[in-house]
Amino acid sequence: MNPPAAAPMAQGSATFPGFGEDAGLGLPNLTPQLEREITARLTSRDFSAWATSAARVGHCAKPIRLRGHSQTVDVATGEVVGSYSSDDEPLGVLHVRCGNRRASECPSCSRTYAADTFHLIRAGVTGGKGVPEHVTDNPLVFATVTAPSFGLVHGKRDGRKCRPFTPKGMPGVCEHGRPTVCHATHADGDDLLGQPLCRDCYDYLGHIVWQWWAPELWRRFTIALRRALARALGLSDSRLGDLVTVQYAKVAEYQLRGLIHFHALMRLDGPKTSGGFAAAPAGATATLLAAAVEEAVAAVSFDAPPQFEEDPVRTLRFGTQIDVRPIKTTSRTDDPDRELTSGQVAGYLAKYATKSAGDLVNGDNPHLRRLRATIAEVSDRVAADVRADGTPLRDHPYALLAKWNRMLGFRGHFSTKSRRYSITLGRLRRARTRFQRRLADANRHSQTLDVRELDDLLADDLEETTLVIGQWSYAGSGWDTEGDAELAKAAAARAREYAAWRAEKKRHPNR
Repeated sequence: MNPPAAAPMAQGSATFPGFGEDAGLGLPNLTPQLEREITARLTSRDFSAWATSAARVGHCAKPIRLRGHSQTVDVATGEVVGSYSSDDEPLGVLHVRCGNRRASECPSCSRTYAADTFHLIRAGVTGGKGVPEHVTDNPLVFATVTAPSFGLVHGKRDGRKCRPFTPKGMPGVCEHGRPTVCHATHADGDDLLGQPLCRDCYDYLGHIVWQWWAPELWRRFTIALRRALARALGLSDSRLGDLVTVQYAKVAEYQLRGLIHFHALMRLDGPKTSGGFAAAPAGATATLLAAAVEEAVAAVSFDAPPQFEEDPVRTLRFGTQIDVRPIKTTSRTDDPDRELTSGQVAGYLAKYATKSAGDLVNGDNPHLRRLRATIAEVSDRVAADVRADGTPLRDHPYALLAKWNRMLGFRGHFSTKSRRYSITLGRLRRARTRFQRRLADANRHSQTLDVRELDDLLADDLEETTLVIGQWSYAGSGWDTEGDAELAKAAAARAREYAAWRAEKKRHPNR
């Protein structure tokens, strides 16, 4: 069974080429075992039931299976207006989305997370979703802050050679006899990208300590930023909130060398007492905010505690590479030489929020293997030292390091925002749940749902007229076989292709 590749999405086609009998399933890396499982599912008597269940969870790759029942009660009268049981489902069990934000784990759920993140970020720049439109007039910057160097690594430098010159003060070879230069020009996908020129010279312990405390560095940066703004505006730290506040949305991304860096969209609002989204006062400009960001990045530091007895106290800082750009909200352009726009930045951050934790850390190369091995060694040594001292392991600052080995020692959130930046992901999820509930109710009564009258879905104080009471038990996770999971992923991928095709047709209807 070698399913043909999906037909290319020809620009001039009036119908989506991914539909029809000639369109392949799009199943890469098909093994004999997967082929048998997929064939068994496609020819099974309950395939229609499985397809219906998969569609209801958006072709989630690893849905949660639940058994139970619920009743819908009218809040005013106490009357039971509806009932539901998982026995009524096509497969006799309720499937619920896994909700994993990592594209490598579940493409379908990560796409939903990316869409929510996009709208959350964009609302904080252009308004909407409960954010007033006048927020577009507030100063905005897009900042990227990086980690420092822990050793020379192979990289791309605008099409130039990797490292054509020996760093100042360093001989042409290191103490281990390896060159400190590289005359290659690395292309995308080159296995050497991000790899140390000499793994014995690379400071793996320093790398781990910085990664572990990166969230603390970011916290201190936000404090330093407010202080820098206060100085620039001639105010005391305590009086800054009476004039301006800083709101931000931030995501973390892994670099190829295995270190986190942060992308943040930062906005200056008016006084804290205004409740959020107020206009920034005169003099509080994007230029002033950008200068304050650069000052705070350079100033912030943290003395990290040692990992074990002879380990030194390390003073941690951000790297010297920082990029701060003003955001233009009045127009949109794809020209890289012009100012970034809100739509572009929202798309960037949403992409980083879903890919960063999966695409790199699930990879395997000598550098990442050594990094994970070093984390395991440090964790074992910390545990041994604690046992020898007789102190509780939970009191050690690196007690949970082993737990975060899979994340290369980074324990922070990959997507965060300040309280008054915009709407929350929770409110977006509640709105989606309310919509699905109303749609199901409309279908049950053979009615048409007018989506133009759904502005109240985002309301925090929405008065629900019904209450759902149920009893559920966990029945397992995932589909019955890996073949089922691959079919679900293939269907989710086809849905993404169709969405891209529709967007392209909308932009260029005559092509």
